[in-house]
Amino acid sequence: MILQALKEYYDRKAADGKIAKDGWIKGGIDFLIELDDDGNYIDVKDLRENDGKKKTSRPMNVPNIGKQSLKHTNSGKDANLLWDNASFVLGLGDKGDLRLASMIKAIDCWFKETKDRQILAVRNFLEKGLAGRSHFNEILSHPNYGEILNEGNAKVSFRVGTNQNIVFEIEEVSIALSKEPETESSDKNVWGTCLVTGNSPVLIEQTHPVTKGVWGAQSSGACIVSFNKDSFNSFKKTQSVNSPISKVTAIQYGKALNTLLASENQCIHIGDATTVFWSAKATSFESDFSTIFAEPPKDNPDAGTRKIKALYESVNSGAFINEKGDSLFYVLGLAPNAARIAVRFWQVGTVAEFAERIKRHFDDLTIIKPPKEPEYYSIWRLLVNVASQDKSENIPPNVAGDFMRSILTGAPYPATLLQAALRRIHSDTENRVKPVRAALTKAYLNRYHRIHINTKHKELFMSLDESQPSIGYQLGRLFAVLEKIQEEANPGLNATIRERYYGAACASPVTVFANLMRLKNHHLTKMENKGRVVNFERLLAEIIGHFDDFPGHLDLHEQGRFAVGYYHQRQDFFTKKEDLTEK
Repeated sequence: MILQALKEYYDRKAADGKIAKDGWIKGGIDFLIELDDDGNYIDVKDLRENDGKKKTSRPMNVPNIGKQSLKHTNSGKDANLLWDNASFVLGLGDKGDLRLASMIKAIDCWFKETKDRQILAVRNFLEKGLAGRSHFNEILSHPNYGEILNEGNAKVSFRVGTNQNIVFEIEEVSIALSKEPETESSDKNVWGTCLVTGNSPVLIEQTHPVTKGVWGAQSSGACIVSFNKDSFNSFKKTQSVNSPISKVTAIQYGKALNTLLASENQCIHIGDATTVFWSAKATSFESDFSTIFAEPPKDNPDAGTRKIKALYESVNSGAFINEKGDSLFYVLGLAPNAARIAVRFWQVGTVAEFAERIKRHFDDLTIIKPPKEPEYYSIWRLLVNVASQDKSENIPPNVAGDFMRSILTGAPYPATLLQAALRRIHSDTENRVKPVRAALTKAYLNRYHRIHINTKHKELFMSLDESQPSIGYQLGRLFAVLEKIQEEANPGLNATIRERYYGAACASPVTVFANLMRLKNHHLTKMENKGRVVNFERLLAEIIGHFDDFPGHLDLHEQGRFAVGYYHQRQDFFTKKEDLTEK
């Protein structure tokens, strides 16, 4: 299903001219060697483009003659057609002769009887270099580019005479590459039925395309389909013959995946998972989808929040449901696994289904907030606030991947997310229950009980719910009131009971609340406004009336409700101050 969806994406983008067609691959060229009609060197042309303080290859589609990527093997026999790095074009290194011979062989294979003067000029240039390496001396000693070319990594092609086009841009090359290449007969060739297209008989690809752009994977690339040990093989089949895909289809799905991984709008990184997404038909959802997941710019952290707001409003208005809402949408999460790429998750649904699940996610997160808080929390903001020291590099990778999966499926959030949030609340003595942590905890608990129905559980509201039956919630309220009493009795206090007692009060209430209730009496006697004292005592009586005794222990869910109750009560003090003033 994954490869089939990638193949369909390739077909769509190739039809729009936005992905390299068969026989071509996205690449780049650094230099052109200008030749006369006899293949003699004239000059070197620099095509590189400025990118800040460095120069990069000029991007363009380059010929790809049956190879899976731009990566070379160590054989020295896998040259590209009419272009390559300088070590092949100029025969550098111990395998220089093999590389030059491979360049010539590629031309002969694709243009056996050509009379095109430009192609023949390139062939003559390579043959002269093979006959005597001194033919390249003038190029390698070029005053501006000789040193760069000697390194062997620069991408080089050719231009002949007064023609302004690169040699591989001429019509004869395009015609040749549009045809199926003639494959040499070999005992290693395997013919069969392609599992993706169903076409038969087709030549089966034995080593699948290299994929680049997955965080943590080898910089040279890794494969999503790979069989490199006997233990992975079946029925004496070797390599990727165990998963028969035609050579053409393998190249096409590889191009599609690499295009997605290189995209700024359709590739994001969450935890250790590199995630790409696309729709079966062109929709605006393809580009808007990333706004809820992508990490915002460090110099503008609220940019993502503004995009989420726009996306949420579009979902709320039904824009994505009405506009091609029945189109399939795919989300693929990839993670590094030694020399391979592991599929972390694969989700398929319609645009309308994903849009509705995203809306539900943000609905669950709604909570009363201070005025300066962002209206919507991005995934990055949620995760970084449950990570150690509030640093993105400390986001637990499994939590991030599981969190995303739960949003996409509409399932309960992972239990590890609640655990991470509670650990951060306990360890962050200065801030404790931030609005973002309270929102996440509330959302987790409501989503959990939406699936695991419990008649004794009452949904947590957006703001204070005095009738909430949860003892954890009421104890959280009680702790907030005791803290408020302490603050008003001791103006300018540097630290409150929140810093010292929150963790114990949340986990083992019986160990601290009796002492806190006694301290409360001392604080109330110090308050000069007796009307405030009366109203505080009324509020304490209302809260204590919801339970009979302080429990010895609260489980994780009740600890979560404790945090939400504490947060709701604190916010209520700031939004309804008149409730605690003397009438």
